[in-house]
Amino acid sequence: MTQQTTLAPTITLPNGVAMPLLGLGTWPMNDQEAAHTVADAIGLGYRLIDTAENYGNETGVGEGIRRSGVPRDQLFLTTKFNRQWHSVAGAREACEASLKRLGLDYIDLLLIHWPNPDQDRYVDAFHGLAKLLEAGLVRAIGTSNFKPQHLQRLFDAGLVPHHNQIQLDPYHRRDDLLAIHKERGISTGAWRPLGCGNAMLADPVITSIAEAHGRTAAQIVLRWIVQQGVVTTPKSANPIRLAQNLALFDFTLSDAEVAALDTLDRPDPTMLDADTFGH
Repeated sequence: MTQQTTLAPTITLPNGVAMPLLGLGTWPMNDQEAAHTVADAIGLGYRLIDTAENYGNETGVGEGIRRSGVPRDQLFLTTKFNRQWHSVAGAREACEASLKRLGLDYIDLLLIHWPNPDQDRYVDAFHGLAKLLEAGLVRAIGTSNFKPQHLQRLFDAGLVPHHNQIQLDPYHRRDDLLAIHKERGISTGAWRPLGCGNAMLADPVITSIAEAHGRTAAQIVLRWIVQQGVVTTPKSANPIRLAQNLALFDFTLSDAEVAALDTLDRPDPTMLDADTFGH
């Protein structure tokens, strides 16, 4: 009997490329764990896989894609490159190195992982991404962890990412960036969507909504994200949680529930600051 899989709906990036709303995050898996988990996740119905040069597992991710048996054109692969490649030529080198590690012919979405404004070369790196897009080595291009001022530098150079991946969850609303993304037509991705540690998932506002829907707290948070049209890639290697994380599209949060979750935003002095942190 063929296993029935559930596929996440897609959003359309500004250049017309379809991207699944829900995918698998792979940090901090090693190659062996990534190969196993990626294959399992694709078997469950995941079609978006998120990795990065800095995760050190692109080889395993590529192996998992091959093990899955699902045709490459039915999958969406996102990866990111580090600060040493922040130049026009460097972006090409980074892309080719990722393709070699992955064992793939193209990348669906290639991102600058952090802006690293101290070296002030991310505009050059994005020019390099644009050339990769023209060359057909990538299908879409974007940024990760770019704050409003970093995006503005790109806009001033006539450059607009297709996607900006940021830390976002009910405790970290990021309304300033979401407004800019909406104005410029940039799609949003949310990393670390379930927070750091278990504190957020034990929040009584979240747990009460979960109880009302007969869902887990994690499912409520992920539903809050995707219901806004934001892409997210929670990491799990647990088959039960992998299935739960994908099971978001047969229920809807009410306006009142969304409003309650929207009140949870709070200052976080420990949040990574893209002006000072990066690799």
